[in-house]
Amino acid sequence: VEVEFVPNEFELSQNYPNPFNPTTKIRYQLPNESKVVIKVYNILGSEVMELLSEQKEAGIYEVEFKADNLSSGTYIYKINAENFTATRKMTLLK
Repeated sequence: VEVEFVPNEFELSQNYPNPFNPTTKIRYQLPNESKVVIKVYNILGSEVMELLSEQKEAGIYEVEFKADNLSSGTYIYKINAENFTATRKMTLLK
């Protein structure tokens, strides 16, 4: 018997590993189908990259962030899904 887990709330997890070089994974969960946008910003608030912008079914997901072309430092990643918004910090060490 296969049981599918559907989260009961939106969540943005801390990236892993953190600090990272040059790749990290960002996990998030959706309680219902939503348009999901995940963007990465530098510490000054300028957008560095859009990691994801698509419609997703309810569930738990993971997106990989490759920072090969970025310099060491602290970055912010932000999720927007339905009326949910959350941010987390991550550190790139090269």
